[in-house]
Amino acid sequence: MERRPRVAAVLPAGGCGERLGGCTPKQYCAVLGRPLISLTLEAFGRVGWISDIVVVVAAESVDLMKTIVRKYGHKRVTLVEGGVTRHRSIFNGLRVFIEGHSLGPAVQTPEVVIIHDAVRPFVEEDILLQVTQSARQHGAAGAVRPLVSTVIASSSDGCLDHSLERAKHRASEMPQAFLFDVIYKAYLQCTQYDLDFGTECLHLALAYSQTKAKLLEAPPDVWKVTYKRDLYAAESIVKERISNHLCIITNMKEEAIQIGFLLHENLKPHIKHVKAISSSMCKTLHDLQSIFQGQCYNFVCINVKESDVEESRKVTDLLQTANIGSYPSVVVSVHLAFPEQSSNGMQKLTGIRELAKEAQQSDILVYGLLINFSKDESQLQGRAHEASAIIAALIKDRTPALAGQLMLA
Repeated sequence: MERRPRVAAVLPAGGCGERLGGCTPKQYCAVLGRPLISLTLEAFGRVGWISDIVVVVAAESVDLMKTIVRKYGHKRVTLVEGGVTRHRSIFNGLRVFIEGHSLGPAVQTPEVVIIHDAVRPFVEEDILLQVTQSARQHGAAGAVRPLVSTVIASSSDGCLDHSLERAKHRASEMPQAFLFDVIYKAYLQCTQYDLDFGTECLHLALAYSQTKAKLLEAPPDVWKVTYKRDLYAAESIVKERISNHLCIITNMKEEAIQIGFLLHENLKPHIKHVKAISSSMCKTLHDLQSIFQGQCYNFVCINVKESDVEESRKVTDLLQTANIGSYPSVVVSVHLAFPEQSSNGMQKLTGIRELAKEAQQSDILVYGLLINFSKDESQLQGRAHEASAIIAALIKDRTPALAGQLMLA
């Protein structure tokens, strides 16, 4: 059996985000209420074979970074103060494995080190494994993507000098991986000019360690958050990912079971994984999460009485107790209105608003949805279809402004 190498990661996160605009460095900008860098740390945290994650931050951001690590429960993280340039920051991150640093003791020197931008949050384990294995074989490896635009060079008078043949060139991306000795030796030998103005780690490995990197075609999701519009794109990706699972919770009353079945069938085209369970099966949050063998952030709770929020409150209480904390959870509180019953709209609205106000303090978005129950199967099917479209939109949009509102299907 082949020995598994010790692998560590260095994440430079000391940039000021000039191209993003605003006064908050992009790595700390919120994506669905969570700092961007926390998403990247979560991605690396899922990879169990990475032993240490060194995050290089500006000196003035150390306390903020400590708070983020603590709040979101990131493990195996070591913080290091960065330098004034990208290469100087990465060098500081590498030196911690040899020299230790002011924020703590040295961590064990790895065989392979992955270097990855803290503002590339959607990196997957597959590409991390590919660059690691290639680095072991070739000494260095890096992810690349096809060029979108042709690269041209201008002359001193601002006119076209020449262009590069796009098919022969690639855009250098992250992650990159190196045998530790290769990249550390390169940084020890490189010039001050390289440290101040260089940006490409693969070039240093080639120039100072005579190591030609293996280039690997990377998936599209390795892109870097650079401009403000990229934050919106990142938020859209996160919303899409956490909207893939939905749990419908109903009690054993006949009408609730009927609506639960119709919603289940109508929601399948909108949401990838939909399951319906009885409320008796969710006494604890573990019961809820075990349904999908992982975290679920979306719940539909069917309350038979139009003014009753009991089933919805049970779920929000479980979510509040567990304090998942990663992303906002959504609870759609479904209520059934029967023609023979008197309706008190204000009472319904007040109950949902109170529950939503309380739950939102724990990052839970509660929405109300009233379905007029009908014994006519075609009418009920039509209303379930409308309700499903509303539920899917609420889950995918996750709009805080609509929390506590009552919608009608």
